[in-house]
Amino acid sequence: MRAGDFDWSDLTFFLAVARAGRLTAAAARLKVEHSTVSRRIGALEEALGAKLFDRRPHGYGLTAAGERLMAAAEGMETLALAAQGEIGGADLGVAGTVRIGAPDGFGTFFLAPRISVLGDLHPELDIQLLAMPRLFSLSKREADIAISLSRPKEGRLHARKLTDYRLGLYAARAYLERHGPIESRAGLQRHPFIGYVDDLIYAPELDYVPLVAKDIRVRLKSSSLVAQLTATQAGAGVCVLPCFMADLFTGDRPDALVPILPGEVGLTRTFWLLTHTDTRDLARIRVAADFIAGVVQAARGQFLSPR
Repeated sequence: MRAGDFDWSDLTFFLAVARAGRLTAAAARLKVEHSTVSRRIGALEEALGAKLFDRRPHGYGLTAAGERLMAAAEGMETLALAAQGEIGGADLGVAGTVRIGAPDGFGTFFLAPRISVLGDLHPELDIQLLAMPRLFSLSKREADIAISLSRPKEGRLHARKLTDYRLGLYAARAYLERHGPIESRAGLQRHPFIGYVDDLIYAPELDYVPLVAKDIRVRLKSSSLVAQLTATQAGAGVCVLPCFMADLFTGDRPDALVPILPGEVGLTRTFWLLTHTDTRDLARIRVAADFIAGVVQAARGQFLSPR
């Protein structure tokens, strides 16, 4: 291989495919046609004289040579990001794209109504909010910032505690009017519950129904906390919900949520803000992370509702 045959920018395409596992997904992230990604990967393989991916029906997997290149490419990416942060960040305003991955409840009901302020403060910043019931891999660049329910024990990640938050039992006012009040844990067994699909619980912190009472029947299951909330409002049964969400839907309407056994049943969980060690000091990521921490701190009373 001649030095002139190697195009350093091809490594960007290599990393995107290695992380996404598919050409189409990598192309979407890079905002190019998938044929461009395929061509650049082919050019890189030809220049290196090595096959980097096994093309499989379900996607692209790294070969042994690809695994070796991955380590080197990520090292180069780290150096490039550091240079951007130290040199470019000093002279440029906060600009570019920041992708924030968050649980659907936190992302939809807390962060989404507030995130436009960040955009107003930094007009050159493009914000992507992924409010989804799943974990986000920062090492694979699925997000720049992730909101997690636990502090990571390994990896090149920086964790910042945002806040503890409380959860309680809720049912719709109309449901309780039809079925009568629930006055004890033992009484919960007579009521249908709404909860998560067992094999789609993406964090152990969400497996809290067994902690409420024994022999609870979860009749309606969904991977989405937003769907669970909506079903509860519709009178489908009893549900464990974060208080900061449920408190938005209290009142006298038939679909208003009413806390059940607030002095007896309650859980506490924690939100953590995660950034990758290699990118956390980039201006766009640092500013977005500080903004999220600030709005959470300002609303801390909502998360620690005594219900």
